[in-house]
Order: sequence, then structure tokens, then C-alpha cells
Amino acid sequence: MRHLNKIATFFCSGVLGMLALTGCEGGDLYNVNAPDWISQKIDSIEKSKTNTEEVLVGMQEDVYTIGKTDFTSGFWSSFSKYYVVPDGQKWNAVFNLNINPSDNTYYKNFALIITNDVDRGGTGYTEYGAFRFDATGDSATYNSQWGSYLYFKFASSNQLLSPVSNKDENVQKLGGKVTLTVDRSRTDSFLIKFTNGTVTKTYTQPYKLRNLNADATNTNIRCFMVPEGSYIDFLQTNIVPIGGLTSAKDKAPVSMVLQNVPDEVDLGTTLQDAMANVSAVVTFEEGVTKTIPASELYFSAIPDMDNLGQKNLVVIYNKTFKGENATTPIVANATFNIVAKIAAIQVTQNPTRSHYYFYNSVATQDLTDRTLAFDPTGLEVTATYGNGSTAVVKNSKLTFSPVPAVAGSHTVTITTDNGKTATVNVAVSESQATTVTPNPTTLGPVDNTGGWWSIHTDNMLVPAGETYAIPFTNYSSLKNNWNNFVVVLRTTENAEYGVFRADNYGWGNGYAACTHNGTQGDWATWLAAMDGAHVVLYVTNCNNGTADIQAVMTGTNNVVYTQYYLGVNTVDPSNLNIAFTIDGCHMVFGAPAAKKSKVRR
Repeated sequence: MRHLNKIATFFCSGVLGMLALTGCEGGDLYNVNAPDWISQKIDSIEKSKTNTEEVLVGMQEDVYTIGKTDFTSGFWSSFSKYYVVPDGQKWNAVFNLNINPSDNTYYKNFALIITNDVDRGGTGYTEYGAFRFDATGDSATYNSQWGSYLYFKFASSNQLLSPVSNKDENVQKLGGKVTLTVDRSRTDSFLIKFTNGTVTKTYTQPYKLRNLNADATNTNIRCFMVPEGSYIDFLQTNIVPIGGLTSAKDKAPVSMVLQNVPDEVDLGTTLQDAMANVSAVVTFEEGVTKTIPASELYFSAIPDMDNLGQKNLVVIYNKTFKGENATTPIVANATFNIVAKIAAIQVTQNPTRSHYYFYNSVATQDLTDRTLAFDPTGLEVTATYGNGSTAVVKNSKLTFSPVPAVAGSHTVTITTDNGKTATVNVAVSESQATTVTPNPTTLGPVDNTGGWWSIHTDNMLVPAGETYAIPFTNYSSLKNNWNNFVVVLRTTENAEYGVFRADNYGWGNGYAACTHNGTQGDWATWLAAMDGAHVVLYVTNCNNGTADIQAVMTGTNNVVYTQYYLGVNTVDPSNLNIAFTIDGCHMVFGAPAAKKSKVRR
């Protein structure tokens, strides 16, 4: 009002002075051609009255906390509820984002994960991608958003952070009350927006989301949030989540499920030490859940911890959702065994496979710390206990040191939980590459209109210890990064170890365990160079239950791009097959004419 009063006084003074001129010829105070400054002042006042903040409609209370309040939650360890957003609707949420005041790591805030309408990790679960609140402007590394269906080029923020040394004090500006918007109500675009009034980050995609649900009639998406090194106090939502809303009213505990209860505990270990890694998922009234650490649980072993044998574990929790003393505590039970402490171990049967293989291409030649996984198949380790008894130890209770990917003999150290060790030797050799050509030699329509998974090459069985080199020319529709060659590792019966794309992405158990990286850099430049790119793909059967994939891609711009997937596990060395499939691309197998190229690293 102070500013409006000054403007009003200014206008009144000006008008009184000008009224004396209205009788003069040519006076146009009331004419449509009045001075421009009057119109500009009026426009300025009207604009100052306009509220640019989004109006939130239909908000409902949903009060709960996501992440540990001591800022120790790692990524993908704490999750919000699922919020299902139908096509044509908008989701708004309001929450307090709590940033660790003593840690300026730029990525320690939260990410919004957008998926198809399937439970996380369920059959057919597919992610559009992740959108994190921080923004670095570093498009090549996808620092602030990633996934197969969210593209950094559509993201913008008014606060760019520096990923140098992972620290930027401006990360503190991300904290406070945040309003989140996921907007599917637009007919020709898709919007994500985070804002706390100081920092605003948006994703504006100029077309609708693709439907990733197996049922084409289900056009829903799901959204959930994941904090890292921070925690979220959720407050409001306009969409009722799966499992229902949580009121601000305190809630009593109803039940709990124990996690990480040990099968065996060494004699002489205290109950507190034995259960230090136990946690409990507690369900409260209204279906709200929270993971409770061992430090907040009460443990009792029946009958005692002083003698060998099976024990009954009783766990009690007596807090409400808000941490007050509960009227009625809840109880959960489990069993574990007190066993004699291992005094020593020895290898009493060598592993079935003890000769491993690796292959170096341009994609991996600069890796200095590359290792191979030890394969314990067939290994037998016998323990001698403090009381003189002996027994075979399950391999799942042992840890094994990695094997350097260097030709020669290497010693693997086998370690028990209490630090007793034994060793076994393995041999490592560099594999030799054999060039092979799949059938058919041209895969997919040459106009690149072939649909996803619509055609495959025949399986090619890779013998243990061997590397198959497969040269081909890749052609792409250039619509998306994934419209390029796709490699499938599978059994002769077509059970998949994993699916691997040209753009540093894949899925399956083998993919989840592997180490992968690519040098594609700017995705638009790389994609443009892949239509006609000359590729050599290498697949190595490492003979240790894993396989390696390496791709050397010479683009039409004469730049060499590389991609690798190392340590694809769950592999049966006697049943490893390669096949190719397409998605808006086609391949012509066979070696092209050689030419000089620049290598991108």
C-alpha cells in the first residue's frame, strides 16, 4: 500500500496541474492519444497485482516423514507413498525439504521418480526417469535428471550448482517448503515443476508422455520421491496416494516385521552386538509405515545367550508414529542359533571353475582397476570351531576378494564374518576375439520403422573363455537415443540374463549387477552420428558366471564412441547366447571398409 499511495499522490498532482491546460487547443488529456507514460504506469500497476504463484486446488492433509531425520538416508533407501496421476490430470504436493546444514554436497536433496503404473521392482516396472531438485547445467553427465524418457534439454533452473568437488553452498537454498507439480492436463506437453519461492526448476516437454503400461487402456503414471542425505516432511497432496492419506493426528503402532535377523551368532557375542543390524518395518494406524533402527527396539533372547543352540528372539517397540510412548507396545518374534565361534577355516574342495578370461578393447583399455568376480561354484570351506568341532560353512556366509583383470595367477582371500581367512588360487587369461556374423545379416526394415522387440537374430552360443566380435553398421530413425542396436544375453531357452542398449541403459538381473559406462557425451551429437555408424560389439564369456559386453562405435562424424557393461552376472558359462533386436533402427552385419577416426574418451 505504501507504494500505491505514492503513485496515487503522483497521479493526482499531475492531473491537477494538467487540468489547467485542457482548454488549450490540441489538449489531449482525455483523448485516446493520451501520453504513453500514463498507459505504461497503469500496466505496471496491474502487473504488480498479478499473482504468479500456482493456485493449488483440492489439497488434502498427508503428514508423514520420508528419510532419516539425522540426514543419513542413502539414495534409494527411503521412499514416499505412490501418487498415481491419470492422463489429463495434475498432481500438486507440498512438503518441507530438510537439507543437512553441515553438508553442501550438491546432489543431497531429493529426486522425483516417474514410472508406469506398476509397483517398484514389480513385473513390467519401467521408469520414465528421475528429476532431482538440484541443477548443474552439465547435460553430458545427466547430473540432475536421468532416465530413458526424461531429457535434460527440456529442464531449466534459476539456480545452477557446481559439481566440482561435489560441494556447493548454494545447495542450502533448495531447503524449505517446496511445491511440486506434475502436470498431465495439457493436451500438447508435459510439465514437472519444483519451487520453494527461491529456487525453481522445471521440465517442459513439448509433447505428451508415451504410455509404458502393458495394458494400453491404462494411461496412469506413478510418482514417488526419494531423498538422499536429506529428509522430507510431507504436508499436502491433491491426489490420494496408494494406501491412503496420513492425518496429522498421532497414530499407534499396529504391527511390525523384522529385517536382517542373523541366522547364526557366535557364542560369547552380546545380544546388543548380535542384533546391531536388525531393523523393523512398523505399521501404524491408517496403514502408515516407518523403518525403525535397532537403537529404538528392545531385544530379548530366550532362554539366554550363554549356551549353544536355537534361541527365541523377542523384539518390542513402544512408540507412536510421532515418537511418544504407546499405550500398547507391539511385539515380533524370530529365531537364531548360538554357534561355536570359528577359530579357523580351510578350503576342503576347490571351486569348479578357476580359470577366468577378460578382453580389452578400446572401450576398456584405459581402465586401471578392472576386476573379475570370484566364482564360488563347487567351493567347499570347512570351519574349525573353538570347541574343536568342524563343519562346512555355507558360501553365502563368506566373502571373497575380487580378481584383477590381469593375465597370470591370482590369490583369492576367503573371509568369515569374524575375520578368519583362507585362500584359493585362480588363473586369468586374456581372451582372443573371434569375428562372427549373426543370422539374418540384415535385421529390421531398412526404413527404420521396425517396432520394439519385433525381430531378433538367431542365438549365438559363446563358449566359456571366448570373445565374439560382431561388426555391423547401425542405422537409426534418429527419434530417440534408444532407437539403435539392442543386445540380448540369454540362455538357449531364451531366459534373459539382461538386455543392453547402445545408450548406456538396460535391464534384467545381469544388468542390475554390472558396471557400465559410455563416452557418448552430448546425446544429440551422438545420436546424429549413429545413423550409419560402424560398430564392433564384443561379448566375452568370462567363465566365472559373468559376461562382459564392449561396444566400439565409429560415428558418421568420424568420432569413436565407446560403451561397456562389465560383470553381467547370473550367467551359466555353458549356456551364454547373444542375440540382437531392434527399436526404430536396423543393422547390417559384416565388417565395413576401414577408415581413420578420432577416439572420444
